[in-house]
Amino acid sequence: MADRDNGARRRRSSSILQVYHEPPETLEQISDQAALPNLNANWTNAKGAWTIHIVLIACLKIFYDVIPGVSQETSWTLTNMTYMFGSYLMFHYVRGVPFEFNSGAFDNLNMWEQIDNGAQYTPTKKFLLSVPIVLFLLSTHYTHYDLAYFIINFLAVLGVIIPKLPFV
Repeated sequence: MADRDNGARRRRSSSILQVYHEPPETLEQISDQAALPNLNANWTNAKGAWTIHIVLIACLKIFYDVIPGVSQETSWTLTNMTYMFGSYLMFHYVRGVPFEFNSGAFDNLNMWEQIDNGAQYTPTKKFLLSVPIVLFLLSTHYTHYDLAYFIINFLAVLGVIIPKLPFV
């Protein structure tokens, strides 16, 4: 109230949204991350880990194809949207690890940041970056380049590709 009595105006925020910045990792966190293998992200380099993405996409496509009344265009778009949503949720939204043995070393990292210890452009990360792009191209082709389907598929792939880029 003292500010209003002096005729001064209350300061207002210039933005409705606020950007949250992760605090820098401490030396203890970095050394804890290197001490034990990260079981949460090591499976991405295991045998068959890449194949499961193709199998999941094929299963999603078959699932949407057997639903009566769903056209091929809608089936491809639903397959694309479901895979993109699941990929974003798994690799970019959830933080930390479900295991307690690493003393919280990975609590502020999402899975994408945990894969290959955060190194960019490894073979695994290149594959995981290319799968949504190839699925987008397939779904765009099989929807016969319809503008409405293209916009939906493009927004879905953008929502998954942008968080994978190194500057984000």
